[in-house]
Amino acid sequence: MKHITLIAGARPNFMKVAPIIHAISAAKDDGHALDYCLVHTGQHYDEKMSGGFFKELNIPEPDANLGAGGGTQAQQTAAIMVGFERHLQDNPTDLVLVVGDVTSTMACAIVAQKLHTRVAHVEAGIRSNDWSMPEEINRLVTDAITNDFFTTSVVANENLRKSGVVEGRIHFVGNVMIDTLRANEHRLEQPDVWSELGLAPQQYLVMTLHRPANVDQEHKLKALIDEIIAHSGDLPMIFPVHPRTAKILNGLGISHPRLHLVEPLGYLQFNYLVKHAKAVLTDSGGITEETTVMGVPCMTLRDNTERPETVTDGTNELIGTDPKAIKPAMEKLFAGDWKQGGIPEKWDGQAARRILEVILPS
Repeated sequence: MKHITLIAGARPNFMKVAPIIHAISAAKDDGHALDYCLVHTGQHYDEKMSGGFFKELNIPEPDANLGAGGGTQAQQTAAIMVGFERHLQDNPTDLVLVVGDVTSTMACAIVAQKLHTRVAHVEAGIRSNDWSMPEEINRLVTDAITNDFFTTSVVANENLRKSGVVEGRIHFVGNVMIDTLRANEHRLEQPDVWSELGLAPQQYLVMTLHRPANVDQEHKLKALIDEIIAHSGDLPMIFPVHPRTAKILNGLGISHPRLHLVEPLGYLQFNYLVKHAKAVLTDSGGITEETTVMGVPCMTLRDNTERPETVTDGTNELIGTDPKAIKPAMEKLFAGDWKQGGIPEKWDGQAARRILEVILPS
């Protein structure tokens, strides 16, 4: 019996492990001697992450929750490492599989290697080359101690080769986030805000902002929102916003009849909004992947991206953090000149199956 320990620390991580869990279950049904344990580090506490969230993704609740949320970067890293070391000592495994680039990804990879346990990294090799981002440090450290690298793109493959990873350890499998999207696209749910605001397809914008470079610099946040309002025509702007960000916006006196701050939405409801939007404005990496696959114009309010294929192949444009970049981007959108884009190689909903083909017992 081969045993895999799956690590998740934040909501996007669960969207990445969900298709892997489904692939493991399918392999077990086919007679493979395989089992898994799902560990939630508790890195991001989210009161909405209850049984309903896991039901939405059609996965069981975690087998263990380390409760390591809160504190500074160092405190959180330490708490995750202490908690996971205890868990791994009590529950030995053949493989620790980490996903993405959150603190849990790095911390659990370190613990596993120090306990002589093999590590596999899903979404290995992606790089922003911006060391001011905690996620970039997490990526670099994790990939420095990983045994098997599961990649989403040819760019990620090349990044790993340049860092000295030998070819046989790089496995180009595709994008597990797209596995989840493909599996659930027919289940997307219309949120209450749709009827409350009388929304119609392609007649509204979706916004998400959460990165400190945008949100914590109050003058920049106000300037960005003001420019978006000024150049968005008569379209409603739907902004699912974290309470902390909402407090900053309220403190800045930012309000407008077309700007609608709503509570964070579940996966199925949020992606319903994205799928039917005129465009999405975001500083998230994962959302740019989903807009690419759904063919929705996307403006990324960042100066760099770790997912360049969403720009070169997809519908995403990296417009930067200068508020003055909003106007020309909006003019391009409303003129109907936004690129059509395509879908990157192997973003076909089969990434988890390919991962299992690599790690299944021979």
